[in-house]
Amino acid sequence: MFSYSNWSVLTVNFLVVLYLALGGVTLSAVLHLVGARWRYEVRFLASSLFALFPLAFVLLVVLLVNADATFPWVKLVGEHKLVVSAWDGFTFLAWREVIGMLLAMAIHWIFIKRQAVSERSAEDAARFHTIACWVPYVYVVYGTMVAWDFEMFMVPGWQSGIFGMQEFVSFFGMFLSFLVIWIYFLNSRNRLVNPVKPFVYNYLAQLMLAFTLLWVYTYFAQYLTIWYGNIPEERNRLNGMQDGDYTVIWWAMIALKLVIPFSTLAMPFTRHNINATVAVATCIIIGTIFERYVWIAGANGGVGSYPYLAAIVVSAVVATIGFFLVRMRLQSIQLVKG
Repeated sequence: MFSYSNWSVLTVNFLVVLYLALGGVTLSAVLHLVGARWRYEVRFLASSLFALFPLAFVLLVVLLVNADATFPWVKLVGEHKLVVSAWDGFTFLAWREVIGMLLAMAIHWIFIKRQAVSERSAEDAARFHTIACWVPYVYVVYGTMVAWDFEMFMVPGWQSGIFGMQEFVSFFGMFLSFLVIWIYFLNSRNRLVNPVKPFVYNYLAQLMLAFTLLWVYTYFAQYLTIWYGNIPEERNRLNGMQDGDYTVIWWAMIALKLVIPFSTLAMPFTRHNINATVAVATCIIIGTIFERYVWIAGANGGVGSYPYLAAIVVSAVVATIGFFLVRMRLQSIQLVKG
């Protein structure tokens, strides 16, 4: 039987895979809606991450089937030590998560199909614009639900009005960082049929800086409200994350997601230096993984061992499967050579 700290690694992997799949289509939709001309450089590449949805769905099923391991409160309900409402109950949680993902997959797939023919005629362009308007709403609403179910409600009764926003903002910053590294990897190995132009790194770096600032705003807004209210039932969770067994990665998260990105991306030199941008993007990704793990595994009061082996094995398996899924998608739409 895996300990909760080890099983939490799988939950974090699920969230990372899910938000990479969501982020690609969302970025393509937003760039279209604001009329960004540089969308033509990244729109098909970013939206190809839709290929990760099947993997995210399998991980979701695994987490739901093993509910006792994923959600510590489920066992307490079964032992009648905890009473929850119908909304907070596991049955409704499982159904809304499955249905929510299927709906998100359907809308994203429609977006991809219409994007492929959006320049064929005025009618196709109008239909594409209509579905593009829906994508950001799906990201916000569905992302909020996922944040509540897989992080906020890990501690029954613990609530924060801004938690959903804080999570999907954090993950979108991670997605932008992943896109930077992914483009760099493909460009440096001459794998793309049409290489992404260098100026795109600067645009993505500016977005990374913007989402770094938005992330720290949402994080501090949540933290300040809980600290000022000084209600033990709310404050104890944050105290456990900061001062418990995971205090090292909590402070590392602050450094990797705030101190390093802000102090470097605020400088024009860094944003115009591809290697420096890639290095900062790597820090943001690691910091986001630390942040999500602390919120999930730290739900037991910040007590637990560091899951070194589980992190290596589970993440390697998930990353390998995701790599092949995305590569097959890139080959099927002829974005890469070979």
